Amino acid sequence: MTSRTPASVRILVCDELDPIALDTLRARGIEPEVRVGMTEEELVAAVPGVHALLVRSATKVPARVLEAADALELVGRAGVGVDNVDVAAATARGVVVMNTPTGNTITTAELAISLLTSLARHVPRADRSVRSGQWSKKGLMGTELTGKTLGVIGLGRIGAEVARRGQGLCMKVVAHDPYLSGTGAASPVDGVALVDLDELLEQADFVTLHVPLMDATRGLIGKEQIARMKPGARLINAARGGLIDEAAMIEALDAGHLAGAAMDVLADEPPGPDHPLVGRDDVILTPHLGASSQEAQRNVAVQVAEQAAEFFLHGVAKNAINLPALSPAERKELGPWAKLATAMGRYLGQRTQEPISKLEFSILGEARKLSEEHLERALLSGLLAQSLDVGVNLVNAPQLAKERGIRILRGEEEEAGNFAGMLRARVSSKGNTESHLVAGSVFGDHARFTRVEGVHVDLDPSGPMLITRHHDTPGVLGKIGTTLGNAGLNIRRVELGPPTKWSDGLASAFLTLYELPEPEVIQAIQALEPMVQVLLVKL
Repeated sequence: MTSRTPASVRILVCDELDPIALDTLRARGIEPEVRVGMTEEELVAAVPGVHALLVRSATKVPARVLEAADALELVGRAGVGVDNVDVAAATARGVVVMNTPTGNTITTAELAISLLTSLARHVPRADRSVRSGQWSKKGLMGTELTGKTLGVIGLGRIGAEVARRGQGLCMKVVAHDPYLSGTGAASPVDGVALVDLDELLEQADFVTLHVPLMDATRGLIGKEQIARMKPGARLINAARGGLIDEAAMIEALDAGHLAGAAMDVLADEPPGPDHPLVGRDDVILTPHLGASSQEAQRNVAVQVAEQAAEFFLHGVAKNAINLPALSPAERKELGPWAKLATAMGRYLGQRTQEPISKLEFSILGEARKLSEEHLERALLSGLLAQSLDVGVNLVNAPQLAKERGIRILRGEEEEAGNFAGMLRARVSSKGNTESHLVAGSVFGDHARFTRVEGVHVDLDPSGPMLITRHHDTPGVLGKIGTTLGNAGLNIRRVELGPPTKWSDGLASAFLTLYELPEPEVIQAIQALEPMVQVLLVKL
């Protein structure tokens, strides 16, 4: 970031923000430009010469916009999710992407509690009944919350606030968080016991979800999990659509096993008029209201304006998703190495099934002249983003790792072998029941994986990667390629590994693809006769 006067900073506000955001910038000498409701074409035309974009969820910032932004240094998101920003393209161009992860914590937690209480006393159904001209309590017998058990799945920022409010309602609260339970870490909420998921489901009268949506959590509550719940239990989801198998939930509601459900999010939004949940009296539906409160919108508006001002006036990159505050020269040099470190973290975070207890990280050769702290933070952000709710970034990743009991060991060796510079990382689970390694280097401006587990490779760490472990028989690669080809998928690059001690005598293959394969394709490869294990990693 170059030094400049406040008056020279051009900040373009692209979505409706609380007016306090504009006042916050003006108080610091920055006059924002407001252009709301632009099309992508209009944004491409408007962005040259602009130093920062402030957006909510409506404005999309794809690679095309970033390519047209010749002076852009910052994209600020007034909210948590950054799905509307091409973060990878921003990082490649040295553009810092910030969010405001704490602004809607209380609002979302309070919505979950509102859904819980409404579900317990049939409030929406009772309201509809009165408005239709009826005055009858029939079918509206509710249940008290006092003394009931609330099961909170995901004890991050929002889940912790829900747990505290559940305690305030005189409920017994238990929680499950895969990155806290069983690791020896203390519960972040006094009086809330950390238990296994099955135990939570068996104990809870109300189950509420507060985890991110990813491969590991998609369908987290399915037919098997619902069957473990108490007869008459109720289910609440104010986190992400897709966490609950909606078909299995409907089946349990029809059978009377579940007494009701409250959903602020659905797998497909908005639902059509023929959606099977829309006409049900035992289900409460709200239109993704998690962050929709005056206070939350005011909070995120103030936060994004303050963060933008701090970035330009003092060089502080708070809540940066990709890169911390660095000079343009430093960002340019660090950029591909940070991309490599983040991709290594993503690989290890998806490869490891058990909670991680130890991370060993080595910076070798010429890479040692770079900021060790920034590279470690990039690695941690990629690692933790696979398991935590939205908001993991370079600023808070070390603290989140500490809270989850992850011990970080820095390697002491200096030489990079055949490479000018190299990064190497290994994660281990508690008791060393699981351990995975990845290493990489940068050639020019291009990051590459050079070793995955025990196999030396040359892979671009971007896009989908398919990893197989299989018996070393002839024709395996041909069968995999045929299966992918039949699905219309092209292989970018493939690396093969012979049987090793690491692989229990099995051969391995690492295939980078152009497009993400559907689950049916993965299942077809898994069904091939020599196949033992197939894993899809999104880099």
